Amino acid sequence: MRRLFGTDGVRGLANGELLTPELALAVAASAARVLVEHDPSRRPVAVVGRDPRASGEMLEAAVVAGLTSAGADAVRVGVLPTPAVAFLVADLGADLGVMISASHNPMPDNGIKLFAAGGHKLPDDVELAIEDGLEPPAIRPTGSAVGRVRDLPDAVDRYIAHLLTSTPQPLAGLRVVVDCAHGAASTVAPACYAKAGAEVVALHATPNGININDGVGSAHLGPLRKAVVVHGADLGIAHDGDADRCLAVDAAGNEIDGDRIMAILALAMREAGELAADTLVATVMSNLGLHLAMRDAGIAVRTTAVGDRYVLEELRAGGYSLGGEQSGHVVLPTYATTGDGLLTALRLMARMARTRSSLAELAAVVKPLPQVLRNVQVVDKVAAVASDAVRAAVAAAEAELGDTGRVLLRPSGTEQLVRVMVEAATAEQAERTAARLSEIVAATR
Repeated sequence: MRRLFGTDGVRGLANGELLTPELALAVAASAARVLVEHDPSRRPVAVVGRDPRASGEMLEAAVVAGLTSAGADAVRVGVLPTPAVAFLVADLGADLGVMISASHNPMPDNGIKLFAAGGHKLPDDVELAIEDGLEPPAIRPTGSAVGRVRDLPDAVDRYIAHLLTSTPQPLAGLRVVVDCAHGAASTVAPACYAKAGAEVVALHATPNGININDGVGSAHLGPLRKAVVVHGADLGIAHDGDADRCLAVDAAGNEIDGDRIMAILALAMREAGELAADTLVATVMSNLGLHLAMRDAGIAVRTTAVGDRYVLEELRAGGYSLGGEQSGHVVLPTYATTGDGLLTALRLMARMARTRSSLAELAAVVKPLPQVLRNVQVVDKVAAVASDAVRAAVAAAEAELGDTGRVLLRPSGTEQLVRVMVEAATAEQAERTAARLSEIVAATR
């Protein structure tokens, strides 16, 4: 049973009951001990980055103390996106990486994400081993064996250079508004897109430690929609606090979600011979419209549980080259070991530049089906989903919808809730079916 690590590291209220500096120190020290094989001939190296939220300064100091107390050298890269930290772990040949961020969460929250050598996310068993090793050992490094700390002044330049070499087409002629969410992308994204050739309007790119994700970014697209229209831009790009997500807005201010971004990239990559096994990896939350569009294009879709860690596992297991989530996490394993919002945006804009098509034209390949999502409070979420009455109701709904819709019941990962999701040919049918199923699920209480 998971105790400390969630689906994306350790996350909680910074300096609250869970995510304290003491815990950050202990996690970093344990990670250094677990992830690095003992080799007296060399000192292990860890890359440490963070997003701009105020508590990141406190937690960074604790993480660095934990790493060095375990005998690892800490390389501080400052405020950078999560995928930049993953890239730098590989680029520097480091033994592990630590990113201090709570992604799209509100400012008071923070989190600790860990990367193994090569910039890969940790499997469950390794995270559990780190949890088991939180108590300090009886004997710790002393004297010259204590780790050292240094900064990496060219961290941003290294990351931007990597992104530009991964972009297949100059972006000249495109005007883009980028909403940086007052987060980790605030410096890097506008500079990178401009170096790639685009005309850039930076939005919400003045972090002060307090304003990250505050009504802006990928979770709040309203300001970006307006800005794209006001500036007459070809598109808008929205990142979250640590820039591992990318959502888009077309020239008319319409949202282009992760499903449609993945479809655009899948077609582009197949055309270029880059789409391994002509296969896209998506989660169960991706709209049926994506599946139908890919089927019509002759592209297979492999489906995983919700969470980018499961997408990553399937990509690695099958040797596939594109996967992601409706929320805007997109993974291109040829170029990155984790979801990278800036890389996604660059590849999306490159497709627009190459085809000389508008984003709306490219996104039209996917016709999303109306989708209704309801959260139903229950006493026992596992028992509710497994009950005979619920199973029978789901089977009946699926038979009614046929191949024009689908039903998904999913227990919440953190609450006694069952999430009822229905897609159908019409919004009315989706609402009606979701309401009927929700009543039956609720009755299991």
